[in-house]
Amino acid sequence: MLWQPSLSDEYTKAPADELGARIAARRAELGNRVVILGHHYQTDEVIRHADFTGDSLKLSQLAAGKAAQAGAEAVIFCGVHFMAETADLLTPESVSVILPDMSAGCSMADMADYDDALAAWDLLHRTLAEKGWRGRIIPITYINSTAAIKAFVGSSGGIVCTSSNAAKMFAWAMAGGTRPAEPGEDIKILFLPDQHLGRNTAAAYGIEVQKGTCLYDPRRLARGEALGGLSPDRLLESKVILWAGHCSVHKLFRPEHCDQIRAADASLPASERTTILVHPECSKEVVDKSDLAGSTEFIIRTLRDAPAGSKWAVGTEVHLVSRLAREQAQRGVQVRILSDCQCLCTTMYRIDQPHLCWVLDNLAQGRVVNRVSVHTEARKWALVAIERMLALSGPVGAAAPAVKARAESATLVD
Repeated sequence: MLWQPSLSDEYTKAPADELGARIAARRAELGNRVVILGHHYQTDEVIRHADFTGDSLKLSQLAAGKAAQAGAEAVIFCGVHFMAETADLLTPESVSVILPDMSAGCSMADMADYDDALAAWDLLHRTLAEKGWRGRIIPITYINSTAAIKAFVGSSGGIVCTSSNAAKMFAWAMAGGTRPAEPGEDIKILFLPDQHLGRNTAAAYGIEVQKGTCLYDPRRLARGEALGGLSPDRLLESKVILWAGHCSVHKLFRPEHCDQIRAADASLPASERTTILVHPECSKEVVDKSDLAGSTEFIIRTLRDAPAGSKWAVGTEVHLVSRLAREQAQRGVQVRILSDCQCLCTTMYRIDQPHLCWVLDNLAQGRVVNRVSVHTEARKWALVAIERMLALSGPVGAAAPAVKARAESATLVD
C-alpha cells in the first residue's frame, strides 16, 4: 500500500452535502482543465461527480481521447492504483493522472509481484527444460495488474487482457502469440494474476481444467515448497499455468449461494425463476452453477436489456449491483446480489468526497498531488503488452463477450 497523507478536519469533518457543493464548484472553476473518471464500483456519492463511468480500460481509453480533445491538464481517476497507472500509460505525458487516495490499491494486483514473476519465469523454464520440453510459455496478464507486471509480460512476448476479451487473447496466445506456433511446438500460457479468470477462460476454450491447468503459488515457493507447490510432471502436462491470485470481492461468492437461489425457485415455473449472472473473477464452481458469466460491461448491458418482470441474482461488487437494482426497478426488473454478505471493494471505497475535494482544491491552487506516474523503464514494455491487446480488440465501448453463455446454449458469446 502506498502512503497517503492524512486530510485535515476541513475535509474529514465536513458534511457530505457541503463537500458535494465544493466539488461541483471546483469542477466549474477548473472546467476543461480536468477530467474526472469513476469506476463502476465507486459509491454513488463519488460516481455523481464523474464525467465518465466505466471499467478500468474503457476509462483509460476515454481519458486519453478526452484529455487530448479538451486540452485537459489532469485526469482524476476515481478507482484504484493499477487503473491510474493504465491511464498514465495511455494519456499524453503532459497530462497528470491523479489518484485521490494513494492507499486505494488492489489486493489482486498486489498478488503478482515483479520479482516473483521473474523468478517464476526462470524456474518454470528451467524445470521444463530438465524434462526435455520443447515449446514456449506465453504470458497473459489481466489488466488488473501493476505496470511492472504488464512490462514483464510485454518484454516476454505476452499480452494484456480484460474480462471482456480474455477469450480472444487466450486464443491468440495458444496460436503462438507474436509468431505462429511451429509443428510439434508446445505452447503453454502463464496467466497472471487472477487464477479464476484464467481457469474459466481455459475451460471456455475447451481445456479440461483438472488435467490441463496447474496452479503456481509464489507464497508456497517462499515457504520452501519446490516449484510453488507444483510437481514437474504436472507442469509438463498442463497447457495453462495459473498464478495463485484472486479478487477478494468475487471470491466471497460461493456455489452454495447459487444452490440457495435454485432451491428457493424450485417450485416456480421456469419463466419466473431467477437468472444467475456472475463475473468471471468468481470461482469456476460458481461460474459453472450460473446461467451467465461475463465482464462488468456485459453484466450492465444484460440487465439493461432484460425483459420486464425478470429476476436476477448478480455476483459482483455490491455498489454496482445496488445501483443497477435501483435503475432496473423502474421498469420492473428485479435485481439482487447473489450473496447477502457485504461484497464490496474496500480499497475502491477509500476514494471518497473528502479526498476528491482535496485533490481538486490543490489543482485549483496550481498544485498536483497524488500523481501516478509509471517509470520510464516499465512504460515501454507495458505499452507493448497493451497495444498488442488493442490491436486484437474492438473499439472502446464495443460489446463485451461473455465467458459463459446461457446454460441451455452452452456456447461462447463473441
